[in-house]
Amino acid sequence: MIKFLHRFEETVIGLLLVATTLLVFVEVVLRFFFNEGLLWAQEATLYLSAWMVLIGASWGIREGAHIGVDALVKTFSPSLQKTMTLIALALAMVYCVLFFYGSWVYLSKMKLIAIEMEDIPIEKWKAMLCLLIGFALLGLRMITVAIEVIQGKRLGFGFADEAKESMHLAEEGVEGMPTRRPVEGKEESK
Repeated sequence: MIKFLHRFEETVIGLLLVATTLLVFVEVVLRFFFNEGLLWAQEATLYLSAWMVLIGASWGIREGAHIGVDALVKTFSPSLQKTMTLIALALAMVYCVLFFYGSWVYLSKMKLIAIEMEDIPIEKWKAMLCLLIGFALLGLRMITVAIEVIQGKRLGFGFADEAKESMHLAEEGVEGMPTRRPVEGKEESK
């Protein structure tokens, strides 16, 4: 099931990214070279991006791509870090459940009144299903992380640690990075 979820997220995000990029490219070419445009392109791009962001949030948790402020948490013992992570995951699940429920209510009303999108002849609730799917995937990822924390496979969320990575690069010296040299004819101030 988890492998299917991984594949589903990657495939959908890839397809959405390609579709959005191609649509924007075609729209730019039509506008600048032919003084024409697609009436529905802006709205389609907006909804494609919404789908990409909401599904991408779940993928970001899996990959540890989200940035977290966990400097304080890392100073605690591993057992306390585990407890704090589980509390944070519980709060994040409350957030997901609230948004999932709110999305359900909102989309149910949209379906009931049958509002269509402005430029595309599709009922708006269908285009906005990304809310339900995105928050369901996000909640599923939170549960997966919680299970991994409980099993001891993971200590925390697994946030990207940009400060650590930057310091590592600075210590090693990155090939091709510009170095500071004095300007010709001037001495370097000390």
